[in-house]
Amino acid sequence: MENTQRRSTAGAATEPDDRPGTGTALELLIHGVGGTTPQEMLDDPRTVRITGDDTAAVFRRADDADAEREPGRREGPVPEAYVWCNLTSGNGTRALWLLLLPFMVVNLAHWMRPTARGRRRTVRLYGLLVRLAGLSLTVLFVAAACEVALDLAAWQCAGTYACAERHSWLGFLSPAISGDGWWSAPGRRLALAALVPTAVTGLLWLLSLRTWNAYESQQPMSHEPEEDTGRTALNRPGFWYGRRLVARLRAAHTAAGLLTVAAAVGSAAARQDREPGGPAVLAVLGVLLEAVLAAGACVVVWVVCRRGRTERRVDGTLDRHLVRYLPLAALVVLALTLLYAGWERPGWKSAGRLPGDAAFGALTLAQGLLVIVLAGVAHTLHRSDPDRRAAIRGLAGPAVAMLACALGGVMSGGVSQRVSDWLDGTGTSMPGPPVLLTWQASVIPPLLVLLLGLAAWLARRAWHIARTERAAVAREYADEAADPGRTRRIASVRAMAALTDRGPRILAALSAATLLLGAGALAGALATDRTPGEATRGSYAVVHGAAETAQALGSWLIGFGFIVLVAGGRRAYKDASARRTIGILWDVGTFWPRAAHPFAPPCYAERAVPDLTWRIATWTRATGGRLVISGHSQGSVLAAAAAWQLPPSTRRRVALLTYGSPLERLYGRWFPAHFGPEALGSLHQEVDCWRNLYRLTDPIGGPVRLPGDDGPDVDRPALRDPLAHGRTATHPLPAPILGHSDYRADPAFAEERRRLLARLRPQVPAPRNTDEPPTGR
Repeated sequence: MENTQRRSTAGAATEPDDRPGTGTALELLIHGVGGTTPQEMLDDPRTVRITGDDTAAVFRRADDADAEREPGRREGPVPEAYVWCNLTSGNGTRALWLLLLPFMVVNLAHWMRPTARGRRRTVRLYGLLVRLAGLSLTVLFVAAACEVALDLAAWQCAGTYACAERHSWLGFLSPAISGDGWWSAPGRRLALAALVPTAVTGLLWLLSLRTWNAYESQQPMSHEPEEDTGRTALNRPGFWYGRRLVARLRAAHTAAGLLTVAAAVGSAAARQDREPGGPAVLAVLGVLLEAVLAAGACVVVWVVCRRGRTERRVDGTLDRHLVRYLPLAALVVLALTLLYAGWERPGWKSAGRLPGDAAFGALTLAQGLLVIVLAGVAHTLHRSDPDRRAAIRGLAGPAVAMLACALGGVMSGGVSQRVSDWLDGTGTSMPGPPVLLTWQASVIPPLLVLLLGLAAWLARRAWHIARTERAAVAREYADEAADPGRTRRIASVRAMAALTDRGPRILAALSAATLLLGAGALAGALATDRTPGEATRGSYAVVHGAAETAQALGSWLIGFGFIVLVAGGRRAYKDASARRTIGILWDVGTFWPRAAHPFAPPCYAERAVPDLTWRIATWTRATGGRLVISGHSQGSVLAAAAAWQLPPSTRRRVALLTYGSPLERLYGRWFPAHFGPEALGSLHQEVDCWRNLYRLTDPIGGPVRLPGDDGPDVDRPALRDPLAHGRTATHPLPAPILGHSDYRADPAFAEERRRLLARLRPQVPAPRNTDEPPTGR
């Protein structure tokens, strides 16, 4: 790749007498999931970087680098490739982001809000509830780290001779092995172990700050806010710049994590000080500490509830005092708590579990109530403006929030159980993790059974669809020789592609089952205060056997699941073919800004959308030429988002060509408030023209279902795939079934691009002024 050559943005580098002519036409190509190289996109081994950096850039063929100066040199449009795959791929260590999957999932729930009319307070309540659910996940994540480091390692194992003897690295914390050494006091053990969850919290804060600076700190192009019709928020100037909210949430979640560690350490010491005969001063300090922790928790909740996203303008304001001093104050409280816990307390011995088991039950109950209330709010919004295409009748957001909470609970329970099994080899010397976490880990096998049942249902549906599609395939290729085997193969691919539309039913079943099983686990833990195996002892043999099996399998499955998750994520980052399988879900999750959780993986669109907007606006302003935004798969979503961000005068001068696009099939159904029928319809009316290509064999792309108004419908009839059923004079070798790939190889692509360019009319270039960016003013 000849990417060492650096050129300024085309059309903004010469004097007025060298201004490009108005006959220039540009095709801005945006790739989709899985990424590609500039050479593949431009079909030329010699490419140059026109603008951008190593993370995301615009490339052209070397021969087209100065095409604007010679507009009559070539017949077709000048192809230009925007390559953004480095925003979502990289070295294998980035697969560790998958361990924060619950944070990404709950952030998705924020954007799945149903369409609403005149319900501003209800919309705000929806966002507030999702932010609170995100806060509960942070507390749960840090509490799980506290459970492992403080309770299982420092309190239980170090306080038990048999366990500490097996793990020599804990010997200096054991009173029996170290001979009542200085670190063997329970409070000091807890203070030392608290460094682990504190470091985890600090790492999350650092990752959030660094990824913001690397991905999301790009200033969008300024333009006057448009009339807010309620169709979509994607055209608001500040939509792709959430600096203020992310900073506030980062400060609040960091403080929440630190206060959680302080509560885990301080509550044990305060409980000991309340025992009769203890020092009165320490007892008073314990009461004061608990009051400070309660006040800190109230402040954190107030910060999370106080302000949502500011989208109607580019809000560069930063709540500096809050962002700086809230985490610092929490850190000071934690330091004082560790000092208080490490004070000498003669006669204090660690026994049983660390006080604070009820915290996990309270978190689980709070999350369940939040999801139920969120479902009620979402139902109210959906009823105010029903959308028959919306997934789960507007309840997709609560369903996804439920899965996020379930993921957090299952991961916490599974990890705690696995660490407990590792530390306590005999299974008899330690009490183990809180009973609720064991119950939650035991929920995994029933969920897997449900997943197997749903997979069997999907297989049955695919079989029925394939039988129906055989007749359709035979009619479509009636002019070619019959080949029953080929017909079955094409019908099967179409049937598998159609299963994407069954996603809402799968999610509804999973979320409902998760809510019921989670409620059952909470009820079982509270009612029995014993593990599932112990609670069913003395009952029917089959019941007891099933409970013990679920309990044993649950902890092993979560460990295996972690390995699969990290290995699969690592492969997805390094292997393009794996990214095409896994990447769509990951790229959908990281497309949206961090509005509910600051520790979610970074949003690549906050870099990509401003890139595209600036490129389109500066090129059209400088050249007055015709421009077609050509987006494939996820690239079509970026194309639509960039078009919404353009000034209205510029938006009316570009055309959209989308192919393999999930705009309606995935985004329109799952994110109706932003990509619903009215939003896509408004985009169709505001750009010059739009055409969409799709195939029945494509599991991701589909029609956008918009009428043509004054021109042709947006959707071209489904493309033939394969192009030939058997061997023909045009295709002497068997034509492949392309599915989601190679749309540009279809003759229909060039035909539709030519028609779009014919509809566009060049404009007179604006006066040259390279010092000022284009605005819509």
